[in-house]
Amino acid sequence: MKIGLYFGSFNPIHIAHLIVANHIINESEIEKIWFVVSPHNPFKHEQSLLNEYHRLHLVNLAIEGDPRFKATDIEFSLPKPSYTVNTLAYLSEKYPEHAFFIIMGSDSFQNLHKWKNADVIIRNYPLYVYRRPGFEINNTIGTRLHILDAPLLELSATYIRKCISEGKSIHYIVPESVREEIERGGYYKK
Repeated sequence: MKIGLYFGSFNPIHIAHLIVANHIINESEIEKIWFVVSPHNPFKHEQSLLNEYHRLHLVNLAIEGDPRFKATDIEFSLPKPSYTVNTLAYLSEKYPEHAFFIIMGSDSFQNLHKWKNADVIIRNYPLYVYRRPGFEINNTIGTRLHILDAPLLELSATYIRKCISEGKSIHYIVPESVREEIERGGYYKK
């Protein structure tokens, strides 16, 4: 099976993540998308992250009932911080029957050369890159690249956390089940 790996902190998952995932499934050869919840992205401050099990639960709530999507905690048992190259090696060994593709925005693609063992990723895994405003896609690294123009929203998890901490509504920008769980758990309140 062709599996797209959508890595992220998902702090929290929101509608824009789901729109991109839906578009990629609809417009590519990818058959299933695994949302890889990263417990600690080496480019982000750990203290700003909600507990990884809470974030995983929110992703599961967001994709519940959609068999095209799966949330995975694969990085929870790997050394921290989470390096994509280690996760890919583990997944490729554990699931040799699957072909893995990496899904990322053009902002992340511009930084790919800074990732640990980027050459291994570039050599072994095709990329699906969706355009993000202000981040051109220049394939100067010679990777197998598929560029997609997914419908985009100017929406970020940072903005959502700010709304929550200020007592503002997050209706319609996260799935309703996610909003309810955030409120029930008191997540992201200062």
